[in-house]
Amino acid sequence: MSTFGSPGPLPSTKPVPPQRGSFPLDHDGECKDVMMTYLACIKKVKGVNEDECRMLAKNYLRCRMDRNLMAKDDLKNLGFAEGPKGGQSLGASEEKGAKGELRW
Repeated sequence: MSTFGSPGPLPSTKPVPPQRGSFPLDHDGECKDVMMTYLACIKKVKGVNEDECRMLAKNYLRCRMDRNLMAKDDLKNLGFAEGPKGGQSLGASEEKGAKGELRW
């Protein structure tokens, strides 16, 4: 019933920061209204990636950027196409999937 001790020194692991950096939480609820509207939209469409919900997501990210709750960045770098030209460039690939389907 005796043990032989510990298995030896364990390799040390270093924490890795997130790829896009970290940002403060919205403790004061500055963007809570926009967030709640977006979440209600996602619930209404049952998680499908609809244009209406994407616009609300853009508004939420803009709200966070305007209040320095996240780093300012172009929305195209965050996965949003600019204007109607960006939405139509996906036309050929949309035919392969269902309308509003998320693509990773």
